Amino acid sequence: MNEKVISIGTVRELTGLTERQIRYYEEKQLIFPYRSRGGARKFSFEDVERLKVIHTKMKDGFRTYDLRRSAASLLKFDSGRS
Repeated sequence: MNEKVISIGTVRELTGLTERQIRYYEEKQLIFPYRSRGGARKFSFEDVERLKVIHTKMKDGFRTYDLRRSAASLLKFDSGRS
């Protein structure tokens, strides 16, 4: 499901990331939430999974530049990970 309806607070709860981390990944162009007229970020379930992968890759030593540069191969969802 790629409909962007999830608030940043719910994403925080689902991923264990802080709101600052989520905004940082957006700033680094690794995630692209929808912005409402009022500026609220809205995410899809796919975005949530992507954030989990991004965070894991960052913990494994990847840099945001590396992830953005090779997003097609590095950010593929591994069905063995959650």
